[in-house]
Amino acid sequence: MQAPHAPNTPHPHEAGPRVVAVMGVSGTGKTTIGPLVARALGVPYAEGDDFHPAANIAKMSSGTPLDDADRAPWLDAIGAWAHSRAGLGGVVSCSALKRAYRDRLRAAAPGIVFLHLTGDRALIAERMAARKGHFMTGRLLDSQFATLEPLDADEAGVAVDVTPGPEAIAERATAALRRL
Repeated sequence: MQAPHAPNTPHPHEAGPRVVAVMGVSGTGKTTIGPLVARALGVPYAEGDDFHPAANIAKMSSGTPLDDADRAPWLDAIGAWAHSRAGLGGVVSCSALKRAYRDRLRAAAPGIVFLHLTGDRALIAERMAARKGHFMTGRLLDSQFATLEPLDADEAGVAVDVTPGPEAIAERATAALRRL
């Protein structure tokens, strides 16, 4: 087991651009903000939803929350992508709601950092109601907030509020990530 490192210092095995996981409950804008941050950092973006097995998408589409067993292969696939980008950088969206999920990602990609998109439940519910064609329904928002464990002080990452428009969020996020 490696010794923990302070969130504002580079990981001892890290060289080059970081891999960033854009996290938060559904509806915070991970799929909108992630590509904007990736572009600003000059690295590729990967959509976390694309890593879900079909069974997970079917389950969520029916309004049933995923359990930890459902999430394991999804997190492992994202972790493998993040590991493959070590030293090259990249941005991937991944709800990463629990500390245990983030620990699993860090085990696969030790230099990964997290961008936690935060917001008021009412604002997020309003945005979810307005979006079309996404498998994650607003009915699951309460379970997402109940599951959410915000970043701990010892986790490398930043939290950014999603109240303003996407460009402002991405600018603040990119500036905060560069300061890490």
